[in-house]
Amino acid sequence: MTSIYQPAEDSYLMSRILKEQIPALLEENSDLKFLEIGAGSGIHLETAQSIGIKRENIFSSDINMSSVAHCNSLGYNCVYSDLFENIEGKYDVIIFNPPYLPEDSREPVESRLSTTGGNKGDEIILRFLSQAKDYLEEKGRIFLITSSLSEQIDFMELGYNAIEVGCEKMFFERLCIWELSA
Repeated sequence: MTSIYQPAEDSYLMSRILKEQIPALLEENSDLKFLEIGAGSGIHLETAQSIGIKRENIFSSDINMSSVAHCNSLGYNCVYSDLFENIEGKYDVIIFNPPYLPEDSREPVESRLSTTGGNKGDEIILRFLSQAKDYLEEKGRIFLITSSLSEQIDFMELGYNAIEVGCEKMFFERLCIWELSA
């Protein structure tokens, strides 16, 4: 079985931003529907519940069956899915901490599923963005992590309004979280 992506700097940055941004969205809509693509260890599902999103409104998916089983064992609704392949409905908040690193032949094969976003690092993000609008409520928001190591994305060209809501400089890269709306 493939190992579950464990929380790291990118995960903690996303959790912090969710704690800052979601309460205002909950004030507008106390019945907020939340979806995480690529749930991994479930850290953001737990964050979502801790800041007031109802457990029954928290949904997730992962391409790693070990992660799906783990998140379900925590009591969250998690399905196996390659991005939106097995997702139904529309959501007020969609989050994605994608694999965003460019392909590196030195990286162990077993960790590439969690970390490698394609040849340039942006391919999975571009696939996600091409599908996400179909699952986003009219006033919905997407929270997405990008890395300075991958190709930079022109959100406007893809039909999204983008606000950088948090960045953190690591010793070899800059991670940013974007709040996107369609």
